Amino acid sequence: MAQTVGSAPAVSKEGVAPDATAGATPATATAPAAGGGDAAAIAAGDALFKGNCAQCHAVNEVVVGPALAGITKRRPMSWIIPWIKNSSKVVASGDDYAVKLFNQYGKQQMPSFQLSDQEITSIVAWVTSQEGGKPGAVANNQGTNITPGDGAETPGADGAGAGSYMNILLIVLVVVLIVLVVTLVIIANIMKDVLRGRKDLDGRDVEVIEQRFDYSKIYKSTAVRAIVGIVFVLAVLYESVQGAMGVGLQQGYQPTQPIAFSHKLHAGENQINCAYCHTSVYKSKSANIPSANICMNCHSQIKTESPEIKKIYRAIERKQPIQWVRIHNLPDLAYFNHSQHTQVGGIECQTCHGPIQNMEVVYQYSPLTMGWCINCHRETPLNTKGNAYYDNLVKLHDAKNGAVPFTVSSNGGTECSKCHY
Repeated sequence: MAQTVGSAPAVSKEGVAPDATAGATPATATAPAAGGGDAAAIAAGDALFKGNCAQCHAVNEVVVGPALAGITKRRPMSWIIPWIKNSSKVVASGDDYAVKLFNQYGKQQMPSFQLSDQEITSIVAWVTSQEGGKPGAVANNQGTNITPGDGAETPGADGAGAGSYMNILLIVLVVVLIVLVVTLVIIANIMKDVLRGRKDLDGRDVEVIEQRFDYSKIYKSTAVRAIVGIVFVLAVLYESVQGAMGVGLQQGYQPTQPIAFSHKLHAGENQINCAYCHTSVYKSKSANIPSANICMNCHSQIKTESPEIKKIYRAIERKQPIQWVRIHNLPDLAYFNHSQHTQVGGIECQTCHGPIQNMEVVYQYSPLTMGWCINCHRETPLNTKGNAYYDNLVKLHDAKNGAVPFTVSSNGGTECSKCHY
């Protein structure tokens, strides 16, 4: 099908990725039909392409590997399917087209993918549906192409516009209030000057006009001093309590990393799926830090002269791991399983890690406190459809609680032994 494709292990899960930057979208989806032409197969192919191919391929332009437009005209499906499953085997067989493609793209080996024929057919169907679009265009949820700069709305654009509008409105109101206060002061002074020029005023009127406010009475007042003292004591107590409760919390922690890696560039602009680098995010207790060879899948050919990329080369040459600084830490007394939340619970990366696709330098977005976790377990409904394990539990819950949703807490998700044992 094509030369270099992403090397992340495929993770099977039914459903279509709602968005390329959604992070916790599984790397593969099961295609509903093998025909390759219906909307469901194309939608499944979209998710599969984003999870496995988009790191190195585009439909209408060359990235790391060749553009995929017209692939069905260049090669039959009987050739494309074995190529994606094991390209090195096809090259080793002496196939002229495979050898030519391998040599043309710097002998960069495309990893093998454990995809079914049906899934590969869906990817090809999606590629075919995107042929002829603008280079760099990506498909939105409706299947149409959106190219940066075409005036298409981006995620969060409405919220950002509303926030900017409110800021401008507040600034205008503050300016208007200042102008009103200054105007009133000017009017009061003008009126005093007019009254001073009148000769029919008695002594009391003159005394009122000429009176001056004694500011010393304010700070000498016992009531004022008592209020200031109480406020000061409360402020000190509040800061002390907040400081004590914040011991061990690292929300906002943003250390400098040994290599200037931009999630905004990779996960945001280039829409690389989180699971491509963090390969264990759906199948392990921990989300791994990517090894240097994953970086080299692309950077053996892209920005090879960059000073930051050369740091990766040096780490490989010295056979030493890159010393990334860990950001998200949970205490040893708490058990947390990453795959249980991403694969089983379907939680997106942004739910806990924030807008990771917009971060130049990653920081800890959420507090990761026990209360924060418990609140999530109390509020998050469980998706029990099609899982017979939950049938009796849901019946008992509905009989007792009526329309109250069956949440993680309903399934024992707030019991102490779930996280502390």
